Amino acid sequence: MSEESIPEIGELVEMLDQLETAIRDAKPIPLSSSVRVEQDEMLELIGSIRAALPEELRAARWMVREREAFIARTNERAHTILDRAQQKASEMVSESRVLAEAVEEANVLVRNAEGEARRIRLEAEDLADDRLQQLEVLFRNLVGQVRSARSQYHEARPAPPPVPE
Repeated sequence: MSEESIPEIGELVEMLDQLETAIRDAKPIPLSSSVRVEQDEMLELIGSIRAALPEELRAARWMVREREAFIARTNERAHTILDRAQQKASEMVSESRVLAEAVEEANVLVRNAEGEARRIRLEAEDLADDRLQQLEVLFRNLVGQVRSARSQYHEARPAPPPVPE
């Protein structure tokens, strides 16, 4: 747009003054606080004001609308992302709880298994000790029998013959 087609602020103010004057000088309707204005004249004046508004103002209004639409779309996307993130966080917390419960259960099973292994080991040691004690008694008896047999063998032996001189 060239500078010649851009209306001066003074022109716009003058047109708004004309509008204000037309409304102020309008004839009152009898028995009412309303006034009567010439519709065609007012619409023409409003059209002139609208036409006199700089293009930059229209562009700015369009930019404001586009900005608001962009913000609305961005907010909608942000809410969608936030909802998905909250859902994922909820799933992860749920998975975390399941994992924590599984770890706790595994720890209980390990503790139970260790306790059972200790019990079995102690029982096995007690059984081995009993068997070894029985073997010790058996060997003592056997050693006693061997000594007795040797003693009997030595008693039954004839005296050695006298050695000639």
